Amino acid sequence: MANSESIVYVVDDDGAVRDSLRLLLKSVGLSCETFESGAEFLDAFEAGRRACLVADIRMPGMSGLDLQAELNRRQAHLPLVFITGHGDVPMAVDAMKAGALDFIQKPFRDQDLLDRINQALADEQEWREADEERGEIEQRIATLTPREREVMESVVRGDANKVVAFDLGVSQRTVEIHRARVMQKMGVRTLAQLVRMASKAGL
Repeated sequence: MANSESIVYVVDDDGAVRDSLRLLLKSVGLSCETFESGAEFLDAFEAGRRACLVADIRMPGMSGLDLQAELNRRQAHLPLVFITGHGDVPMAVDAMKAGALDFIQKPFRDQDLLDRINQALADEQEWREADEERGEIEQRIATLTPREREVMESVVRGDANKVVAFDLGVSQRTVEIHRARVMQKMGVRTLAQLVRMASKAGL
């Protein structure tokens, strides 16, 4: 089950659907905020909360796809589950290509929707933890001198010390010293650990 601090946003122009989903989510201990339009949701949306979004794909005015496009434009990481009618499946496939987590067709079983919501919240938590880890790695990389960073980038590419020394025009012993300092500052003991950290930082 999701973290108790998590919140589920529901966007649907049908008031009966909003009410039933609010009651369903409350019954399993999940906080819920409902909105009757994408525009209303965007006005209230605050990035940074542990949350996921459940939205009808076909709504008057701003459709679910329009809402998704706007969230993507804002670079808002918010796992999105679409509620779709039978004829909306091609639209839902397009939505998943644009980053939606999943879609569920009406009529749906309550448990099927809850399963998707819990998966969405779990994915959001994993993303948040990965983002925090990436931030910590970037902070460590920032402590490296320009030459230490050059050595690190060469080493994680798989270059041997003598190759790095030749490329940088320094002695192999100097490369070894820089490499040891890189390992110390990055807080790793093995090359494999260093490579994983560099990969997570996008190097």
